[in-house]
Amino acid sequence: MDLGLKGKTALVLGAGGGLGGAIAKTLATEGAKVAVADINREAADRTVVDIRAAGGSAMALEWDLANLDMIEPNLAAIEKQLGSVDVLVNITGGPPPTLVSGQSTESWRKYFDSMVLSVIAISDAVLQKMREKKWGRIITSTSSGVVAPISNLGLSNSLRMSLLGWSKTLAGEVGRDGVTVNVVLPGRVATQRITFLDEQKAKREGRAVEEVSAASTASIPIGRYGDPQEYADVVAFLASSRASYMTGSVIRVDGGLIASV
Repeated sequence: MDLGLKGKTALVLGAGGGLGGAIAKTLATEGAKVAVADINREAADRTVVDIRAAGGSAMALEWDLANLDMIEPNLAAIEKQLGSVDVLVNITGGPPPTLVSGQSTESWRKYFDSMVLSVIAISDAVLQKMREKKWGRIITSTSSGVVAPISNLGLSNSLRMSLLGWSKTLAGEVGRDGVTVNVVLPGRVATQRITFLDEQKAKREGRAVEEVSAASTASIPIGRYGDPQEYADVVAFLASSRASYMTGSVIRVDGGLIASV
């Protein structure tokens, strides 16, 4: 199936990590030119090396999402080398495990800037060119915690939830301009973040990590953690021309983990 991404320019945030890296490589395989952004430049460089080794086109960018002053120069660099952004994949780092109560105002502000305001500001910055071209894709990766809040992930549950309202509202504003806006939710996909969360839970509960992982696996109808490639394939479809009638949606890639309808 031709996804219609050949020659398109994609910006993938958090592309040095497991989910972002898999998405960046998959979009490149489909013929997109990919801007690989990550707070860790070395991680971004590794993703670019993999893409180029497979015959794709990519550039690396060091990007601290909490620093909004980086948006304009980074987008200018992308446009100069790859062209204006057609596909934006928003992936932000997650905050540390915490209760929702008793967190400092400074902590809320810090993670709001990096996890919410950055996504909104970068999306706004690329929207004008998308609307002019009558084609664009904005895809935001959040967490299953926005549907079924996860215990001890208070900051994450709360802040990511705000992106659902933003995304749905934006979809209604730009749909007639050929721009689709969707949210994707990962369940227990095997990444460093999930490994970290399992380790933290094991430490809190005085259990072995293997025991925690086994209990999590038992709660997943498919019976295993997901592979980042499985997540990337769904995102690539949403980024494609084939998904032109999908907007304002929240797509679960969770192996059936989330119990609610």
